Amino acid sequence: MSKPQTGKKAPDFTAPVIGGDYAEGATVTLSKLTDKPVVLYFYPKDDTPGCTTQACAIRDSWTELKKQAHVFGVSIDPIKKHQKFITKFELPFPLISDEDKKIVEAYGVWVEKSMYGKKYMGTERSTFVIGTDGKLKAVLEKVAPGEHVALLLKALG
Repeated sequence: MSKPQTGKKAPDFTAPVIGGDYAEGATVTLSKLTDKPVVLYFYPKDDTPGCTTQACAIRDSWTELKKQAHVFGVSIDPIKKHQKFITKFELPFPLISDEDKKIVEAYGVWVEKSMYGKKYMGTERSTFVIGTDGKLKAVLEKVAPGEHVALLLKALG
């Protein structure tokens, strides 16, 4: 499935979420978040080096980011794994669990990857900025974890 393009309606979803203002058992529905832009940053796996670098950079810029947008990390990890990741690194923002891979597929980030010559399916590190009208304002693809926040702030600004 291809990625939704800038200017098009973002694929809606309802999914389990934990962290930030969301308690255990909560869900979030994208189309109900209309008071400010929404950032969905897709990442491969909780508590891995690149994903930790990316999440901690968002944490360290949280005061600035939370004023401008609802920010959600999205991975296929289960809620319990998200909770451990949030606790370990004191992440102030929510993480969405997409265990059934419906969101990663809808956003075109469930892709074939290759490591050490082996091919496998995984989540591509990509970020989507969605306006209050539900349309995509920016798509940041294959962003290096250390550069993510600067690019995100530019896209929001």
